[in-house]
Amino acid sequence: MNAVADEPDGATPLDPDELDGLRHRHVTTRAELNELEQANIEAGLLWLARQRKTEILEDSFLRELHRRLFGGVWTWAGGYRLREKNIGIDPLLIGVQVRQALRDAAYWADHDTFKPLEAAARFHHALVKIHPFPNGNGRHARISADVYLAECFRMPPINWSNNTDMTRNSIRRTDYIAALRAADNFDFAPLLSFVGLPPDPDACLEGAE
Repeated sequence: MNAVADEPDGATPLDPDELDGLRHRHVTTRAELNELEQANIEAGLLWLARQRKTEILEDSFLRELHRRLFGGVWTWAGGYRLREKNIGIDPLLIGVQVRQALRDAAYWADHDTFKPLEAAARFHHALVKIHPFPNGNGRHARISADVYLAECFRMPPINWSNNTDMTRNSIRRTDYIAALRAADNFDFAPLLSFVGLPPDPDACLEGAE
């Protein structure tokens, strides 16, 4: 297969070497790929639910989670990307930056730096911005943020999709991509609103001074 058609907005194209890692050669469209990946993700979530304790703030667990979510579709699942993309950092820096993001998230949880939803949103954004894997980064980061909420704050998962398909172009997806891009520029307000965190009245008062 040379390409996957119908890429949604914000999706990162796969290069030919990465596409060669597809385990199912009959797949030719984005819709077919999404269906396969969704089935694999559901199997991965079942595996996750069976874990008595998850080490979400360990680099090795993040990679194993990605492998469980996508390993039935891609041979390279669970391995950090080796090539530059139109999003994400230099692949040589991925390991270092992932470990820094994990240390930050651990610090936030230990010191109540942010409200749980904000900590999870910032953790999610850090992973997406790094873009550690060739594919599946958004879905992996959303699930990772939910596990972080559960393990570190005993909080329920975020309603990321709001009953929409986040792998397809939609208003919800457009808002999500826009919120991530705003966070890239240190404006986290749209992302916090997206995950359901009410505006902080104290922040408004501070801005008015």
